[in-house]
Amino acid sequence: MSRVQSIARAFDVLTALAEGPLGVTDVADRVHLPKSTTARVLGALSLEGAVEQIPGETRYRLGPRLGAIAAGARPTRRLVSIAHPYLVELASRTGEATGLSVPEGPTMHYVDQVESPNPVQVRDWTGTRIPMHAVSSGQVFLAHFPPPAISRFLATPLERFTDGTITNASALLARLRDVRREGWSWVREEYAKGINSVAAPVADSDGEVVAAVHIHGPSYRLPARGEDRRVAATVVETAAAIGARLRA
Repeated sequence: MSRVQSIARAFDVLTALAEGPLGVTDVADRVHLPKSTTARVLGALSLEGAVEQIPGETRYRLGPRLGAIAAGARPTRRLVSIAHPYLVELASRTGEATGLSVPEGPTMHYVDQVESPNPVQVRDWTGTRIPMHAVSSGQVFLAHFPPPAISRFLATPLERFTDGTITNASALLARLRDVRREGWSWVREEYAKGINSVAAPVADSDGEVVAAVHIHGPSYRLPARGEDRRVAATVVETAAAIGARLRA
């Protein structure tokens, strides 16, 4: 079977699953392929995260990798225009720089930033792409990845940027459990020395995390003593407001 034919069959299977979860037999009937061939295609797509088997069932559904690709293809300009006023308000409330980022492969792409009103500021990260494990926004996304996607991410060594960067898979998984429980991620000098940040997820109408809102600033003032949770809650509130606006 040629590579082109394999790709065509894979797209046929994905198109069938776009209508909703299906078992192997149902997929085979819709794409007019033998059941054994359909099972092989589903297996290959599952390894890539394009489809996944529903836990406790034999049916398959579209997987998280397609969602990530679709999220990257959404008009970033529209997302930025919706989020920007909320970032301005967040910067005013916290006194720190605020930003918006979207996933791009194993990295986070920073697409907007509002400067801090403080005279001592951090650099503008707009346009920068940073590995997910090293920044708060990336950890927010990783925390919402299904186990197969996390396993693929961890198959590549985690790059170290500072002494605080998490480069151990077990330590990162423990951090992600905390992020899921709390609803935010604090990162303290893990990508850049002297810079702390906290991020929260922005979800679309399907409940899929499509962006992250963060604030970042010098580690000597962010967060102020005892203010960790209050600051994080403010970021969560802003992310939720942006998500509500997207869904509207």
